[in-house]
Amino acid sequence: MAEDAPGTDLDEAGGEEPRRGRLPRFRRIPLRFVIPNLVTLLALCLGLTAIRFASEGQFETAVVAIVAAAILDGIDGRIARALEGTSRFGAELDSLADFVDFGVAPALLLYFWSLHENKNLGWFAALIFVVACALRLARFNVMNDDPGKPAWSKHFFVGMPSPAGAIVVMLPLYLHLSMGLPSDRNFVTVEILYVVLIAFLMASRIPNFSGKTIGRVPREWFIAVLFGIVAAILLIASFPMQMLVVVSLAYLALIPLAIRRHRAYSAADRAKAAETAAPPAAQSP
Repeated sequence: MAEDAPGTDLDEAGGEEPRRGRLPRFRRIPLRFVIPNLVTLLALCLGLTAIRFASEGQFETAVVAIVAAAILDGIDGRIARALEGTSRFGAELDSLADFVDFGVAPALLLYFWSLHENKNLGWFAALIFVVACALRLARFNVMNDDPGKPAWSKHFFVGMPSPAGAIVVMLPLYLHLSMGLPSDRNFVTVEILYVVLIAFLMASRIPNFSGKTIGRVPREWFIAVLFGIVAAILLIASFPMQMLVVVSLAYLALIPLAIRRHRAYSAADRAKAAETAAPPAAQSP
């Protein structure tokens, strides 16, 4: 927050001397910059609260807290853009909050739940996931400032985004809470491999669909979309763990489609570049 320079008084000789006994004034921050950052801080508090619930064995409540943090993370940027309150400070705060909410919190939740049954490998998997989340967020911050990105790149994330990774990585816990799958040592071994796989998807350059380009709904689809949103909310409220299983599996199933679509865009760009670079055909006399 920048400071205003203290005021000055002109003396009789025409010189200047600083006013004494007066504190420097700070610039006022408009409310439109404050609201998005409050939403981000609320999401951060939910992530930390999830860690607390996980340490107390309240795993379902911890899952709900992380999912709520993911929802807030999805709307804080939209609120900032709608209010024209985007700032570098907000972007950095959002990145730090994401690291806690979607890196540290899910890893500790899974470790407290079952990964501790295989202490060395379980802790290794938790660390790998946290490191992958940190690398994913650092790469996103760097690539976000790249002016040379093609216009179609806004339809994709490079690697699985951290909120999606946090939701998807808890799939074994959803299955346990909704279907009663046992968390024995064999199950923990499979879970460790699954956590490492999701960490790889986050740190990799495999494209994932981005929802940032979703804008206005066509008028003819308004009623259908509204009905779908209400139905989804009711299903999540009635069967939260079962719906999270469906959402996680659906997201994983979309990754091959995203890869195919990304390759199509890239091939079209290469064809266009080759056509532009090709010399014009010589005209026959």
